[in-house]
Amino acid sequence: NYWKYLKTKLKGENSEVVSGTNQLRLLAPDGKRRLADVLDYDGVLLLAKSFPNARAMRFVEWFTNSDETIDGKSKSKAYALFESSLIDNIEVGTVKGLQQIHAYLFGGLYDFAGQIRMVNIAKGGFQFAMAQFLPQTLATIEQMPETTFEEIADKYVEMNIAHPFREGNGRATRIWLDLILKKQLQKCVDWSKIDKNDYLNAMQKSVADSSDIKRLLQSTLTDKINDRETFMKGIDYSYYYEQEE
Repeated sequence: NYWKYLKTKLKGENSEVVSGTNQLRLLAPDGKRRLADVLDYDGVLLLAKSFPNARAMRFVEWFTNSDETIDGKSKSKAYALFESSLIDNIEVGTVKGLQQIHAYLFGGLYDFAGQIRMVNIAKGGFQFAMAQFLPQTLATIEQMPETTFEEIADKYVEMNIAHPFREGNGRATRIWLDLILKKQLQKCVDWSKIDKNDYLNAMQKSVADSSDIKRLLQSTLTDKINDRETFMKGIDYSYYYEQEE
């Protein structure tokens, strides 16, 4: 059948996308249990692109953009931010720049997208910067130096403590951080190398001691600042950090 032909073809091209699983039986629509293969996300995309069918690209578009949740839609906008020239027009290291990022990620999804909050918020028992003092707090953070990794990391930690938006702070601020690192150090963070629990624990601890988050960030710095795959994986992990278990 065509599936066996395609597997042979891909293997001959050193592009084997299926797993070593060859005895997995799944219930088919006809009621019979049939042998199946297992593919990861990238494998599904590669397979679809290998089909000589006009509908293949429509499937790819559906597969990559089928998440209708706020996070799903926002993540698609984050991908598009990298693909467009808009990212080059974002102010780097400023409060306005962070607002630009937040407005792009959540515009049309939250009515407060890009707007500094005017209400107090807390998470896990921790009270973020009081709304009444937020303008002054953000002005102070904006003036923090950003010429070394230590300075940039300190600025990132303080912005997290400020938490200027009602929702979406982490997702916007991680992009903000990468843009600062890219401009000042010609580096960015490879977020795919930072474990979710390690990151969350380090950020929670950073209120009093930022050594753990600095260690995590510095150990995963990369010079692949214009690499599409690095950025896309970074977006995936950034949104994964925010998912509740």
